[in-house]
Amino acid sequence: MTDRIEAAAAELRPLLQEFLLWAPERAPDSDPDLVGHVALWHRLTTSGEIGSWRRKDLRTVLLDRIPNVVDDPERAAAGMIPAVRAYLAFLSDTGRLDESSDSIAELLTELEDIEDDFADVMDAVLAEDDGEPDEDEGGLGDFEPFADALSNLPTIRLRPDAELAEAARAVPLIGAARDLAVWVGTERTVGEENLLTDDEIRQALAALRMPEPDPGERSLAEAVPELWNIWNLAVDLEFLTPVGEDTVSVDADTAEWPFEDDEDVLDAWTLGLHSIDYGDPELDDEELTAALGGLTRGLLVRLLLAGGERPLPELRDELARAAAELDDLGSEAWAAAAARHGDPLGPSLTWLGGYGMVTVDGETVRLTPLGVEGVIHLVDDADIDVDARPAIDAMSALDLLAFSAELPEEAADAEFAAWLELREPEQAADELLAAVAEDDADALLRVQAASMVGALGRAAVPAWRKALEVPSLRPYAATHLTQLGVEGAPEPTQADTHWLILDMWTISAGLGRQEFIRSLHDIGPAPQLCGLLDVIWRVPHPHLEELLEAIAQAHPDKQVTKAARRALFKTRSTRG
Repeated sequence: MTDRIEAAAAELRPLLQEFLLWAPERAPDSDPDLVGHVALWHRLTTSGEIGSWRRKDLRTVLLDRIPNVVDDPERAAAGMIPAVRAYLAFLSDTGRLDESSDSIAELLTELEDIEDDFADVMDAVLAEDDGEPDEDEGGLGDFEPFADALSNLPTIRLRPDAELAEAARAVPLIGAARDLAVWVGTERTVGEENLLTDDEIRQALAALRMPEPDPGERSLAEAVPELWNIWNLAVDLEFLTPVGEDTVSVDADTAEWPFEDDEDVLDAWTLGLHSIDYGDPELDDEELTAALGGLTRGLLVRLLLAGGERPLPELRDELARAAAELDDLGSEAWAAAAARHGDPLGPSLTWLGGYGMVTVDGETVRLTPLGVEGVIHLVDDADIDVDARPAIDAMSALDLLAFSAELPEEAADAEFAAWLELREPEQAADELLAAVAEDDADALLRVQAASMVGALGRAAVPAWRKALEVPSLRPYAATHLTQLGVEGAPEPTQADTHWLILDMWTISAGLGRQEFIRSLHDIGPAPQLCGLLDVIWRVPHPHLEELLEAIAQAHPDKQVTKAARRALFKTRSTRG
C-alpha cells in the first residue's frame, strides 16, 4: 500500500504546487501547507478522482482521518478549515471541481457546518497529547526506543499492491469478521453490559465455526474473548456500524468481501491493522494484562529490525526480559501468560498469523510481505523515518521517478542503475517518457525523466523521436536529439527553450520563495528578465498563469513585477 500512497502523492504534487502559487493572493489568510494531508486522504479513501468532492467526503476526511494523521495538531486545529475552504475555492476557480462533485456552495456550507465538530475532535487530540502518556508509551509496544535503529535500516523493499491485495483477500480474520457481521444482520439490538445474550453468543460462535467453551464459574460472555476480538475487528473494518445507541447493522458492502478492487481490499486491511493489539495476552488480572500491553507490537518491531525473521526462543527470551525491565509486574505477568496460554507469545502469533502478517515455521517466525507493509505503516504512524520503497522488480517507471525525486543524487543514481539492470536501455527510455507523457503539469517528474533518459545516450533516440509528438516533452526531445547529432532532428525552437525555463521555474517555486527568486535572477538582470516576460506569455504551459502571478508578487524589482502583470493580462486575454 505504501507504493500506492507514493503514487497518489506524486499524482497530487503538481496540483498542490499550483495551489501554493494560487493561495497567497487569493486566500492570504490561509495556511496552504495544511492541505496536503487532506488532498492525499481524499484521494486514497473517498474518491478515485482528485476533483470529485462530495459533502460526505469532507466529514470522512476531516473528522475521521485528519485527526489521526496530522503532524501538528495545534496548527491543524487553528488553520485546517480555512485552508480547506481555500483549496475548494481553488479547485472551483481553476475548473478542477468535476461534474460529479457537489456544488462549491454546498461544499462550503458543509465545511461551515462541520467546523465546530472538527474543533471538538482536534481539542480531543490536543488533550490526549497534553494528558496521560499514550498506552504504548514506555511499554512493550513503544517504537521510540528503536527509532535510531529503524532509521538506519537498509532500504526495505515492498511488494506491489496487486500481490499484497491478493494476500489480504486470504486473511482468515477478515473473513471471520465478515461472517460475524453478516450474521449480525440489520439493526440488531445489543445490550449494555453484554453485547449479546447467551443464545446469540452460541449462534455467533456457530456462524464462525468456533467451539462453545465451558465457561466454568464465568459467564459465557466472559469465556469468549476471541469472539469479542472478531466483533471489534468487524467494527474497525467498518463491516459493522452503529445505527443508534443500542443498535448495530452490517454494512451494505460487507458480504462482498473479498472485494475485487485492489485498492478497496488494501484500504479495508489497513483499517483493521491496529487490531494487532487484540493479540496481546488477556489474563484474569487487569494489572497483569496491562503489564504485557503492546507485546504484539514489540514482537513486530523486533522482527523488522532483524530483517524479517527471528528464532522464536530468542525472540521469546528478549521480550520476557523487556517485560520485566519495563514493568514491576512484568515477570509475574509473563509467568501468568505462560500458565494460561502455554507460550506467552501464543496469542500474538495466532492473531498475527490470522491477519496475514507472520508465519511460524518450526522455531522460526517470519514477517510476510503483508506483515512488512503493516509494520512500515505502524512505524510511520509513530513518526519514525524508515527507508521503504517498492521492490526493484515491481517498480514502475512512475514509481522510480517519484522516489528518485525525493532521494539524494547518489541514492537516486543507484536506484536507477538497479532498475535499468532489469530492462534494455531502449525499453527503459520508452517507459520513462511514457510515464510523464500524459500529465503535463508535473514538471519535476518530467525533468527527472528527461535526465534519466538523457543518460542512456543513443539508445534513447527512438524514444526521443516519439516524444517529439508530445507537446510537454518535445522541448526535451528536440534538445537531446540535437545534442546527439541525430540526422534530421529538429532544432529546438524559442518556444522549446521557454518551456524548459517555465518547467524550472515551476520546480523552484515549489521549493520556496528564496529559491524561486534565485531562479529568476539566473535569467539575468531585470531588463533581460522583462524582455523574456514580454514573449514567454505565448507558451501554452500549464503553470504559466500561476508563475506570472508569483513573479508579480515576489520579485523585488518594480519593472519586473509590471512586466509580469502585463504578461499575465495578455495570457488571460488570449486564453479567454
